[in-house]
Formats: sequence, C-alpha cells, structure tokens
Amino acid sequence: MSELSKVIAIFGAGKGLSASVARRFARENFRVALVARTKERLDALVAELTAEGIEAVGFTADLSKPHDVPAVVDAVRDRFGRIDVVEYGPINGEMAFTPAARLDAATLEKGSPLLLLTPVEVARAVLPEWTERGDGAFLMTTGSTAGSPKPHASGVGPLMAAARNWLFSLNGELAASGIYAGTLSIGAFIARSAMAELAAANLAENGPIGTAPMVDPDELAEQYWDMYTKRDRVEQLYPQA
Repeated sequence: MSELSKVIAIFGAGKGLSASVARRFARENFRVALVARTKERLDALVAELTAEGIEAVGFTADLSKPHDVPAVVDAVRDRFGRIDVVEYGPINGEMAFTPAARLDAATLEKGSPLLLLTPVEVARAVLPEWTERGDGAFLMTTGSTAGSPKPHASGVGPLMAAARNWLFSLNGELAASGIYAGTLSIGAFIARSAMAELAAANLAENGPIGTAPMVDPDELAEQYWDMYTKRDRVEQLYPQA
C-alpha cells in the first residue's frame, strides 16, 4: 500500500451519489473507504467498485450514533493509513419532510444525530491528522432547503441548516491552514438512488412543495471534484440559482 495514495472516506455510502463520488475520486488514484449501516448493500457496492479496479473497502457503522465515530475513523485509518477527504451525505429511510406547523421537538431530536451531531464528530476525528499534514477536505451533501426554506418542507431542513452554518464557520477557521470544508446543496432527485423514491413518497403524503429536476449523480460528483480542487467556494448549488 502506497502512503502517497490518497484516501476518500464516504460516510453514508449508497448506490447513487456516493458511488459516483467514489468513481470520480478513484480516477485520480484515490483509494475509497465506504461507511454505511447495511452490510449487504455495502458489500454489494464494494464488489461493484472492486470489479472496476477501484481499491474500495467497506466499514459497517450506524451513523445515527455519534459516539461510534472515533472507532470507525480509526478502523479506516488502520486499513488505509490515512484519510485525506471526507464526503458526508447519508440519507435515512426514516427521514422525511415535515410541515413546520406540525414539527415537534421529538422529530428534530431524532434526526439531529445523523444530520448534525455525527458530521461534527467526524470532523473532530480527522482534524488532528489534517492539521498535522496541512491539507484535508470535508465535503458535505445537503438539500436545498438547508439554505432556502420552503413551506411544507421543514423537519430535515432546520437540521441541515444548522450543519451548513457549522460548515461555513469551519471553513473560515481552517482554510488558511490548508483545510477545506464545502457543501453541495442539491435541489433535485438523484438518479440511481433511493432518494427520488423517498422524496416522491414524502411529497405524496405532505403535499406539493414544488418541482425538482432529476440529476445524474456523475454530474454532482464532478462538481464535488471541482470544489475539492479549486476550493474557491464553500457552497455549490444544484441547480444553480
């Protein structure tokens, strides 16, 4: 294993955007760590990427448990020797839009570990290594409601908005030391993923919140690579305003 070969750790790995991000970074000689809760789906994705010649390894973890983060980060580092980039973008099948008038504290409390607390803990776990090296990147996938609230589309939005706030501050504090933090804010259904089905079900239950295009995850992965290499903006919107 070459210590010069960089590693991207993808938290919340799935068959849509995560797979495209893995392939895009692997084209630049990155090795890939995939972290997800369901072992069977994780094994299938690892097998698919490995068959394409990508060095990919799966790590099973429940990202709704922030206290488990140090152990999984240590496991990735033990296997690969380093972590250079984190892409954080899990989606839970229990996540749903909730009209603001029906939102309660229990709903926010249930979603906060996955969408807010765990990404903070992931960053805490990798920052010492990045600070020592003078390089690193934390990429976070959010929905467009994080920055552009819409009626009937609350619930996950306030939590993503809090994470977005944290990420902007993180980048401002660390950019001068060579560490980048950026978010890709997506107002679209992602092809080849469960997100489109989940969003459609939520819309059917809660009423229309507007229309959204369908986007190829390869296009989004390309935007992530551009953000990572240029580091010239904290947020990238899709579609662009």
